[in-house]
Amino acid sequence: MDLCSFQDIKALLSRHGFRFSKSMGQNFLIEDWVPRDIAQASGAGPGTGVLEIGPGIGPLTRELCARADKVVSVELDKALLPVLAETMAGAENFTLIPGDILKTDIPGLVDDHFSGLTPLVCANLPYNITTPVLTALVETHRFAAITVMIQREVALRIAAAPGTEDYGAFSLYMQYHTEPEVLFDVPPSCFYPAPKVISSVLRCRVRTAPPVTPVCGEAFLFRVIRAGFAQRRKTLVNSLSSVFGSQLDKGAIASAVAACGLDASVRGERLGLEAYSALADQLHSLLPGGQG
Repeated sequence: MDLCSFQDIKALLSRHGFRFSKSMGQNFLIEDWVPRDIAQASGAGPGTGVLEIGPGIGPLTRELCARADKVVSVELDKALLPVLAETMAGAENFTLIPGDILKTDIPGLVDDHFSGLTPLVCANLPYNITTPVLTALVETHRFAAITVMIQREVALRIAAAPGTEDYGAFSLYMQYHTEPEVLFDVPPSCFYPAPKVISSVLRCRVRTAPPVTPVCGEAFLFRVIRAGFAQRRKTLVNSLSSVFGSQLDKGAIASAVAACGLDASVRGERLGLEAYSALADQLHSLLPGGQG
């Protein structure tokens, strides 16, 4: 069975009485180069175990199983479980786990299934859960790389550079933990049904150590980063004041910005991780009793 053939897909879904769910963002691939190239880009191979999220009917799953020692797929839609039982029959290195990835003990899953293997993530993620899923995956500190197909504008946001329109707090979060790279685009014509937006494949190589190590700690660093983007159209001083105003007066915040060699009119979107790290340490040192 060709899992990227429109006719085969229609027959398969009809056989199982499957109906698409808009709430789950289901769009199945109908071009075989897409799952093949995603699997290749993921680094799946001998010695690796791959976590897949939302396998659908299994075209990417098959490609991953042909490469990796083990593939574990988590699928939320119960209607797809019998479909996958058919399409993945005979794949001895495949395990299907019914459930919601956001309610799954991901570290426990990795420890149980990928012992002795290099854990990777490879998935065609539903657009509506991209940010919380990526955050959950990063926070496990278990994976060597995360390769996902997501909405193009989100992929560009994650890989964006300081000063660009796409750059934001989530860009910095992902770039602190990983090295993101947009690999290639996938047009709507590659899916059934066709989505209204272009997709992109994003590979995030997980860092073994963060690129900055502020004295104030990671939690306070990201509190400052979120504050820096709290009022994007305003200056960094004003944006920080909207968050830290109850702890520091505007003059102290302006002094901290100046101490980092930054112009008083600079906006938060202009700062990279190093500048935010230095600023976070300055602000933390000014807080009464080192409150963070």
